[in-house]
Amino acid sequence: MDVRAEVTLPQMDEREELEVRARTIQLIADLTGEPPVPEEFHMQQARQILKSKDLRHLNELPNETTLYLRELVSRYDYEVVKNLADLKTYTAHKLLELSNSANEKIQLGALKLLGEIDGVDAFKKRTEITVQQKSTEEIERELMEKLDRLTVDMGLVEETVNAEPRAD
Repeated sequence: MDVRAEVTLPQMDEREELEVRARTIQLIADLTGEPPVPEEFHMQQARQILKSKDLRHLNELPNETTLYLRELVSRYDYEVVKNLADLKTYTAHKLLELSNSANEKIQLGALKLLGEIDGVDAFKKRTEITVQQKSTEEIERELMEKLDRLTVDMGLVEETVNAEPRAD
């Protein structure tokens, strides 16, 4: 069952639009009990779109192609993430090998790069803040002590002002 409706979607990129369209198609299929089954034509069309990276005309695609295209994009994203994780591991292992080099410059460079790897963070500066909890009474006592040190006895001030000036 191919359901079409003209709907103005909010501004989103092509991947987000693909996801929204595919979820909508899947929801309708779940509600109607008629799941769209991609045939070879739909699969080929989805592969071609993925290869061209042109997702501009998603609203013109059959539901089966849209669903299969989302599956391909999801697999592709997973592989990229997996490959990036593998690359990070490979890089760390290679740096470990280089850290055993006879050349001290290579060794030092490899150790520096190893220390900068996310998760190792050997060279990150950290600041620790210690918060001391004090009771209200203790705070009031400390405040009164400071005020006492800062206050001037007015009796002494008056005596000093009224004193006769010295003759030099």
